[in-house]
Amino acid sequence: MNMITSRAAAAPQAALAAVHMSKVDKHFGINHVLKGVDLDIAQGERVVICGPSGSGKSTLIRCINGLETITSGEVVVFDEQVRPDNSTLRKIRSNVGMVFQSFNLFPHLTVLENCTLALRRNLGMTTAEAEEIALGFLSKVHVQDQARKHPAQLSGGQQQRVAIARALASRPKVMLFDEPTSALDPEMIKEVLQTIIELAEEGMTMAVVTHELGFARRVADRVVFMADGEIIESGAPAELFETPRSARLAKFLDQVL
Repeated sequence: MNMITSRAAAAPQAALAAVHMSKVDKHFGINHVLKGVDLDIAQGERVVICGPSGSGKSTLIRCINGLETITSGEVVVFDEQVRPDNSTLRKIRSNVGMVFQSFNLFPHLTVLENCTLALRRNLGMTTAEAEEIALGFLSKVHVQDQARKHPAQLSGGQQQRVAIARALASRPKVMLFDEPTSALDPEMIKEVLQTIIELAEEGMTMAVVTHELGFARRVADRVVFMADGEIIESGAPAELFETPRSARLAKFLDQVL
């Protein structure tokens, strides 16, 4: 398995790494999902993680913000080691936003209420303060006109953009996207990917689990290919997609391209 290094590997890790994972193992019972994973993500880097179903992609990014507790190894986010205690997880999640494939919006709350809830409860903002910030991010993802509606009144693409705005409202330093278009109809995929592209162009550090390899070519600084719980290859999109070194990646590309 290859050690994955940042694009500025010569500089000290502490000054550069937004995320550092070392020898990470994760078991679900007898199922060995992550097997000695090493991965660094530099500040400002855009990493796309791809691979066949069941390869450990989603588990990997869920370990970054502590949604999954690793079995062994180390995960560090901006010099804070990820541990399964509430105070540490609050610190980690204040720096790491996450967008899920199933939106995870509260159906009984309006779009605006979904986006202000964490700001009011976790950061102690007044309703007026939280709404001003939330409306700014809803505008950023082009759904500010939906603020007073409930999620069920929105299209899937609009709901996912609301989920992105909600994550951004806490001003994270890193954004994680777990297959953000997999629950969408084909015509809605483009609008969500365009929103993520706009964030990438602004320099947001991000890790995106996706099968959208055209998106990876356009946005990623680095593509990480996983299979069977391991990182098989890592490199620039053109390098991986045009000249795969492993038979496993070549087979995957034949199936998805």
